[in-house]
Amino acid sequence: MTTALLYLLGVLVFVVAILVSIGLHELGHMIPAKRFGGKVTQYFIGFGPTVWSKQVGETEYGVKAIPLGGYVKIVGMLPPGAAQLADETTVDADGNTVTRVRKSNTGMFTQLISDARAAEWELVRPEDSDRLFYKMASWKKIVVMAGGPTVNILIAFFLFWIVFGTYGTRTIEPEAGAPVVDTVSQCVIPYSDEGRECAADDPASPASDAGLRPGDTITSFNGTAVTGWDQLRELIRDNADGEAVIGYERDGRELTGTTSTTVETRPTSETDETLRQVGFLGVTPTVELVVTRGGPLYTLEQMGVMAKDTVQALVTLPVKVYEVGQAIVGVEERAADSPVSIVGGGRIAGEVSSAEQIPGGDKVAFLLSLIAGFNFFIGVFNFVPLLPLDGGHIASATWEWIRRGAARLRGRPDPGYVDAAKLLPVAYVVASALLVMGVVLIVGDLVAPVATPF
Repeated sequence: MTTALLYLLGVLVFVVAILVSIGLHELGHMIPAKRFGGKVTQYFIGFGPTVWSKQVGETEYGVKAIPLGGYVKIVGMLPPGAAQLADETTVDADGNTVTRVRKSNTGMFTQLISDARAAEWELVRPEDSDRLFYKMASWKKIVVMAGGPTVNILIAFFLFWIVFGTYGTRTIEPEAGAPVVDTVSQCVIPYSDEGRECAADDPASPASDAGLRPGDTITSFNGTAVTGWDQLRELIRDNADGEAVIGYERDGRELTGTTSTTVETRPTSETDETLRQVGFLGVTPTVELVVTRGGPLYTLEQMGVMAKDTVQALVTLPVKVYEVGQAIVGVEERAADSPVSIVGGGRIAGEVSSAEQIPGGDKVAFLLSLIAGFNFFIGVFNFVPLLPLDGGHIASATWEWIRRGAARLRGRPDPGYVDAAKLLPVAYVVASALLVMGVVLIVGDLVAPVATPF
């Protein structure tokens, strides 16, 4: 019963934290938009049917049924087309003058753009003329659109700062000094088969041939004094299949063993999984827990590394999602490093919270890091310069700023506003792709979840 309650608590904490993050993201757009004089008619968390809403001034605040995002409606995001200036002005049922901008088109994308403009301008009233988003200064548009993802990155920063400043980053590393042997492989098992028991036809490991045992301290390798595990590992790998004379200490006695290392296909390092042919001995060192704590600068440094990893993950995201699709249909196992949706994040939060073998402090640090990681990814992802993401609007406003600035410097007429509506076909394609990927990840998290050791 307690385990189930802890699982539910973990899921609830994660989901509420993500919903709060969504709300703050949208505030990051709404607050500067209003400060710059823009008109915001809607502020909603979620999509789909409205669960609750309240009108406050000119803005409707509310919650919708599907908690997978949110939005703010800023009036006048799209400028009118050049051929749409013959406006149809009508009066609605409340006696308000409404400007309708419509155009008949034959091309599919042209019609989509025209319809989008029409839907946008049906919300515009004559008194809104000076409050339209597209008329804002370019730098104000950038601030408004960058506000949302910047909030997510700031949330991530403060949460990571809490974790790094109190709990710290924890790594298992070889003990300092000459490496002490923790385990000795009795045979050579290919890297792709690691984890299985030795078979009768597996060759004996070089370490076993040399007579090494757990507890031995390796002091030299082919005449080179050994001072640490990283140095020894490089000596072994560079030795390929050559002879190896190993000096080691056992119970205060200096001993020597002679063997030949074996060439094996192994990862380049613990942080680089690129496989290459290297020498193999068959020992692992004793390890220790290393805790590193730091403040804001340390947090920024760590987030810089995360940013690099996140960009790399974004590049491979379509491939990773495709692999999740294969896991759904049973073609292959779900990879441990595959992306997850909010559903998968909630499940992981629940499993960690209910795992009896994890201390309470570790659980709190993990949940904070998980929430921070989601926020950081959302923030970086939204800066991708493609519509309908925030980065697409930022790119459009930046180009407008550059183009107008260049025209001023060259003494040429103002080229006018950049028409983001022309990029709507790209937005529809990107939105469709994001929808498909989102559905695949949610289904994958339900039927083929990422395996956890808890």
